[in-house]
Amino acid sequence: MDKKLIITPKKYRGETMVVSSRLTNELVEELDKIAERTGRTRNEIIQMCLEFAVDNLEVREDDR
Repeated sequence: MDKKLIITPKKYRGETMVVSSRLTNELVEELDKIAERTGRTRNEIIQMCLEFAVDNLEVREDDR
C-alpha cells in the first residue's frame, strides 16, 4: 500500500524555531514545484513532509 502526503488547509501549530539543512539543488527545485502547484511556501512543504515522515517512521533495532 503506497502512502501519500495529503496537503490540507494551513493551521497554526504553535511556536517555531529555525533549523538549517543542506539540500541538493534538485530536491529544492522539486519542493519549489510542489509549492507553486499547491500555493504553499517551500517552508510549509518541507514541514509537511517532515511531519509525514516522523508520523510514519519505523525504527528497527540493529540485529547485530
